Amino acid sequence: MSRLLAELSGPAAAEALTEDSILVLPTGAIEHHGPHLPLATDAIVAEASATAAVARAAAQGLDVWQLPTLSITKSDEHSWAPGTLWLTPETMMQTIVDIGRSILTTRARTLVFLNGHGGNVALLNVANRELRRRFGLRTFFMPAARVPSFDGTDGTPDEHGTGIHAGYGETSMIMHLRPELVDPAKFHATVPAHIGDFRHIGFNGKPVTFGWLSNDFGPTGVLGDPTGSNAEAGAQLFEDSVSFVVEALEEISRFDYTV
Repeated sequence: MSRLLAELSGPAAAEALTEDSILVLPTGAIEHHGPHLPLATDAIVAEASATAAVARAAAQGLDVWQLPTLSITKSDEHSWAPGTLWLTPETMMQTIVDIGRSILTTRARTLVFLNGHGGNVALLNVANRELRRRFGLRTFFMPAARVPSFDGTDGTPDEHGTGIHAGYGETSMIMHLRPELVDPAKFHATVPAHIGDFRHIGFNGKPVTFGWLSNDFGPTGVLGDPTGSNAEAGAQLFEDSVSFVVEALEEISRFDYTV
């Protein structure tokens, strides 16, 4: 049986979904990713990660199902760039609320946001509680890919903690998943190392964040260094990401609020 819920008929979905079913909603983006990556980069990663992880988790006995990818999301940090399609925070939140309300037509009560786009993180964490409060759903958020900012070891470029968009890791992953969509001749590094030198202000878990647009750092909209990106590195990053998602889904299947 397909684990893509949209491929089932309505009656088949009603029969297949139970109170124990876990629905996985991949969230990506259609946005500028420099001159070398496709607009759909985040949607490609989110959907591929979901498909691989759901299939693997189902084979291990989990009652898990994949929803259609939500590709046009909150991408206003790239709103300056042609090709970016983006929703306002209000529209995005209402879309998520409507999806949550729709889930109530089934017996499923667990929804997992599997997110491939950094611009969605804050909003989806708010949505976690919104859907919990409004509809009683068990809601979870996790990244579709675990891609670090690389530090110059083992032949990788040093991204000084700022490799968050179209850099080495993300580019390598697309070279693994969709190599025909990558243009290595247009690799261009934008690494604001002066930000990486700050102790508190920055990306990747630093405690002080700041408002930014992707062209604040340069005209390409890249934050990182794709130099040397390769499919082999991307395959390992993808496998690590899928393994993480499968492990997390197993924990979600056992999660209970009560003591």
